[in-house]
Amino acid sequence: MKHLAVIELWDEGTYSIYVPDMDKHSLNAQGKSVEEAKQNLSRAILDYKNMYNEIGKPVPAEIDNPIFEYKYDLASFFDYFDWINVSKLAVKAKINASLMRQYKNRITFASEKQTVKIQETIHELGKELAAVRL
Repeated sequence: MKHLAVIELWDEGTYSIYVPDMDKHSLNAQGKSVEEAKQNLSRAILDYKNMYNEIGKPVPAEIDNPIFEYKYDLASFFDYFDWINVSKLAVKAKINASLMRQYKNRITFASEKQTVKIQETIHELGKELAAVRL
């Protein structure tokens, strides 16, 4: 089953992942990095599966081998994909580079319109990269 998993960077530098569409299971995890939070999310799923097995109940479909589509806040995105040059991405997106760095560092937060603009630019870059032949 496919689920949206939201990744956010908290003020103290911890990454949090939560899965809002799992009604019966409060599935979330934290970590010092995005990777660690993803690993902890996998452990939380395993814990739920083990719990169901221990009490002799079938594992619900929503936690039986879920597939996650990750949605990042801007700070966690730029941290996880740290090889992206934020200033050059800003130029490509036609956003002030200083403002983009403020989004990255959580000094200010992008509006929905700005977030969509950044996402569209990232997707365009993905298409360009996918078309490259070496």
